[in-house]
Amino acid sequence: MECCSSCFLNVFRAQWMSELKPNSASNGGNRGLSSRAADLKRKQELAREEKARELFLKAVEEEENGAVYEAIKYYRRAMQIVPDIEFKINYSRSPDPDGGNENDMDGEIEDLLAYFHQQLTLQDNSLKICVPEVDMAQMHISALPPEVLMYIFRWVVSRDLDLRALEQLSLVCRGFYICARDPEIWRSACLRAWGRSCTKLVPYNSWREMFLERPRVRFDGVYISKTAYIRQGEESLDGFYRAWHQVEYYRYLRFFPDGQVMMLTTPEDPLVTVPRLRSRNTRVESIMCGHYRLSQDTDNQTKVFVVVSKRKEEKVAEYQRISRFCRRNPAAPETEHSFHVGLQLSSGGRQSFNKLNWIHHSCHITYRSTGETVVTAFDLDQMYASFYFARVKSYTAFSERPL
Repeated sequence: MECCSSCFLNVFRAQWMSELKPNSASNGGNRGLSSRAADLKRKQELAREEKARELFLKAVEEEENGAVYEAIKYYRRAMQIVPDIEFKINYSRSPDPDGGNENDMDGEIEDLLAYFHQQLTLQDNSLKICVPEVDMAQMHISALPPEVLMYIFRWVVSRDLDLRALEQLSLVCRGFYICARDPEIWRSACLRAWGRSCTKLVPYNSWREMFLERPRVRFDGVYISKTAYIRQGEESLDGFYRAWHQVEYYRYLRFFPDGQVMMLTTPEDPLVTVPRLRSRNTRVESIMCGHYRLSQDTDNQTKVFVVVSKRKEEKVAEYQRISRFCRRNPAAPETEHSFHVGLQLSSGGRQSFNKLNWIHHSCHITYRSTGETVVTAFDLDQMYASFYFARVKSYTAFSERPL
């Protein structure tokens, strides 16, 4: 009986082993088929991506040649094949595979101005800054001489040095880009910003580079300083409590390219005060006007020195207001008050030249009878918060005079 059971067990084992061998072979075959399928799928994806890339670069070439509608067709076909083909292309290579070796992107940007100069067309023996895209019955701006166009560009910049508007105007077309890079415009802007101290370009390569990189105060907005502190109040009549007051006020500095400056200290919010500082002829009470100058020390730190005082008409009005309550005319004011402010210019965050730190503040009292001047210097503490620049679009919305 035991012999039969052992024989039956051996037969079962042999049959079981024979059944396992074809299964293992089929599993191996399945793995081979799956790997070949994965390789085929990967090759198909690469082929689709290469086809989409060729179509996309063809669209770029058509767009550069001015064939916008043809470019749209190629863009659409490329994105139907690979939706995100735009992010899989290496733009450092030239779109034209048959083209020769080109410089890197930095070199192309440097030669962009020269490239645009070559694209200008000559019609009727005159240089055309731009050409109308379609036929027009009215006069096109391209019919104007280059001298008239440059005069228009100087009106865009204006005496307030709105170079941001000039940069936006350069995005219109190639001809406007060339006009916006005219060295005479940027040289005039530098002379207005720094005066005679910028007669030489060294160490800058162009007047535009000097205006963008050399430290200067900004004119298209206002510098604002907010001061807040807690002040102890008077004790109540019954002596049970003492009030505390939170005091907040603002200081405003508005610079102009001709060297003038306005300074105002007020508790009013910037939303109310900033629009009233647009013009230098503002009627804001207690505003002080004066002049400023820039100074660069040996430590490469640019400092701004400001001298301000009350306006003469405000002094006369105050004198007349006092005389109403006096039986006899009081003597004319015998003193002149002026405030001297020293600030250090710096850059913070993503903006340039947007911060002014206090380094000096004093009051100068001059006696007219003797000519003597008494100087009182103030201690700079936490009450002197830094100024931060805020751009105001309305300051450059209108142009009164050309550059």
